[in-house]
Amino acid sequence: MTAAPPRGAQGLLPEGLSDRLPPQAEASARLARKVLDTLAAHGYDRVMPPLAEFEETLIGRLKSARAQDLLRVVDPVSQRTLAIRPDMTAQVGRIATSRLAGAQRPLRLSYSGPVVRLRANQLRPERERLQVGAELIGTDSVAAAVEIVNVAIEALQAAGVTGITIDFTLPDLIDTLAAGPLPLSEDEIESVRAELDAKDAGALVALGEGPAAYLPLIEAAGPFHAAMEKLEALDIGGALASRIAGLRAIAKPIGWDITLTLDPTERHGFEYQLWFGFSIFAEGFVGEIGRGGSYAIVRPDGSEEPAMGFSLYPDPLIDAGFGRVEARRVFLPIGHDGEQAAKLRAEGWQTIAALSEGEDGAALGCTHWLEGGALSAY
Repeated sequence: MTAAPPRGAQGLLPEGLSDRLPPQAEASARLARKVLDTLAAHGYDRVMPPLAEFEETLIGRLKSARAQDLLRVVDPVSQRTLAIRPDMTAQVGRIATSRLAGAQRPLRLSYSGPVVRLRANQLRPERERLQVGAELIGTDSVAAAVEIVNVAIEALQAAGVTGITIDFTLPDLIDTLAAGPLPLSEDEIESVRAELDAKDAGALVALGEGPAAYLPLIEAAGPFHAAMEKLEALDIGGALASRIAGLRAIAKPIGWDITLTLDPTERHGFEYQLWFGFSIFAEGFVGEIGRGGSYAIVRPDGSEEPAMGFSLYPDPLIDAGFGRVEARRVFLPIGHDGEQAAKLRAEGWQTIAALSEGEDGAALGCTHWLEGGALSAY
């Protein structure tokens, strides 16, 4: 008895990489197109950065990744190390501050393409993922945040996604409080972040009096309005007044059918975000399907430019059937009327032309056939 080949051996594909076959491949393109069309309707112009860049250029802009976390190859032309992008946001930032440095701000850009991670995780075993998103460059104002969040929601709804949850966070909250009303040393800041991430109240208290003052932040998480009231009660000396006002302004125009939550100390995935961040979830799916927030782009001269954006990772949606449509496919016999076939295609039909006698249109996936100038259903 022959042993089964190892996973991926049959298709000669590395672990974490896979083919998309019909109809998922078409569904993937259709879903991305729905999102991009929504972004274009809001004035976001598409850019298409390359799949790989010089390692030092890419790693310098990826604040949340290290060189050893990138999939790297040696360029046979330049003999320099290339890195395959694990994220497109940094590339869009490079374009904005170089090729489009002179463009009017705020600058609205959109993108779509594959990204590749060196390693997968248990929640998402795939290493190659589709990333679709938008960046609003030149401002990180509340108005920009309102636009980004609502455009992200609209794009998902256009793709047919329902049961959307937006989970807000304040990535620099601990730094703000530690530098003001609730002082902490550098070592204490990292320890407090770790225990808040773990939601470990006992460990936080054990760190001492200073860190224990952050204990109420664990309770300031959950449904948005209740959590906001708890966060407001902690606003010692008005240090969080602008952020609280900003969150309320961002939440105000969001439709009643969107669930809003707040986890003010969430940091995972928001390593380079500044005052505001958000994760996107959809009912029936494990883990987030997107995230966004405010950040800074480093210009070539070392100065920084504010920006706001979001990225969607729609592969789980595609696997679940989003983006699929029932094909209207008609079989054309040998000798069919070419003009009538062209008319059918113009009306949205897919046509499959017979190349030899005896072909079975139904076996080829057709729902109808053309006979005597009329359509008949199989």
